[in-house]
Amino acid sequence: MKFYLLLFTLLIWIQKKHVFTLPRDEVLWALPQTDQQVEAFQDLLNTTEVILWQPVVVENIKKDREVHFYVRASSVNSIKTQLRQLTIQHKVLMGDVQGLIEKQTINDTVNPRRSSSYYENYHSMKELSKSPEKSKSAIWIDCGIHAREWISPAFCLWFIGHGIHVRERDQTMTTLLEHFDFYVMPVMNVDGYEYTWSHPSNRLWRKSRSSHGNSKCIGTDMNRNFDARWCGEGASPYECHEIYCGPYPESEPEVKAVARFIRDHKDAIKAYITMHSYSQMVLFPYSYTMEKSKDHDELESLAKKAAKAIKRTTKKTYRLGPGAQTIYLAPGGSDDWAYDLGIKYSFTIELRDTGTYGFLLPPQEIKPTCLEALSAVKEIAKHVLQNL
Repeated sequence: MKFYLLLFTLLIWIQKKHVFTLPRDEVLWALPQTDQQVEAFQDLLNTTEVILWQPVVVENIKKDREVHFYVRASSVNSIKTQLRQLTIQHKVLMGDVQGLIEKQTINDTVNPRRSSSYYENYHSMKELSKSPEKSKSAIWIDCGIHAREWISPAFCLWFIGHGIHVRERDQTMTTLLEHFDFYVMPVMNVDGYEYTWSHPSNRLWRKSRSSHGNSKCIGTDMNRNFDARWCGEGASPYECHEIYCGPYPESEPEVKAVARFIRDHKDAIKAYITMHSYSQMVLFPYSYTMEKSKDHDELESLAKKAAKAIKRTTKKTYRLGPGAQTIYLAPGGSDDWAYDLGIKYSFTIELRDTGTYGFLLPPQEIKPTCLEALSAVKEIAKHVLQNL
């Protein structure tokens, strides 16, 4: 049994600790119920400093679909007033955002790595480090493509800890470890993830931290930067957009490094699993087109097994389906790219929750989230093993 922690770190800096005082920002929920409300709501969000959580861009706001968005304290009252004037149903999802962020960062290094509680807290970039080794038949798992999705790296760390410490009590895991090596990348978006730790006021940063040309805007959406119908409908060529695809495919050094590694080991890698949040979904190709993949039926059947495993584990419901049909078009994604490369069993798992906390999932949610995600990963791995 081998685990490989892959950290393609091009630039890591650890800043000295500072004390930050955040205003009382809020996360709001809204539900536009007419086409007129959708249009007015989109105009409001386009002219106000907010961070969309779900969907990621205003163009994907639809009638009768809930919208989650983060609002700075200075804009909260104004936006609520305008929502009332537009008669758009709305409510506060989270009022104490500062408190949630502080609770997530306070226990970074309190517990030793050997303790079980270590894996039930979020950890900064300096806490996540190992060296890669040579491979054999393997399953790839990556986390942290989007910087603000902290539950994703938490799962990768949990998965490693489970494999090391609990394998004796988990016969299924023991069997899988006898047959597979696991390439585990806890954080792909290294600079972005570190930025959310070192700049608490930007805890909701999503993209990388790269600069391109003379643009004043920073970062590329790494999950729009892979060479899978790159920058098609569902991505943006504009640097300031959250779903900016980058100047060209694999422009981000982290994406290029991952793509090169997977291409070099594509014959050994039998499954590709990428962990995201939030919305509780098991997704499979395609996200860049509404068309079904050639392996649609098998992937859908396996996704159903994974969702049922989650249901048995924690009673949580995870929706399933092809990415484009289940949520929206999203070209340039890593799962579609891996599938087109020839890795048939390619999945995106969107972890907890469905909007109660969103990207600010409390640490006490780490354990149950990881348990249910682990059950899904094991279900996928068992199927891959049966079809080697």
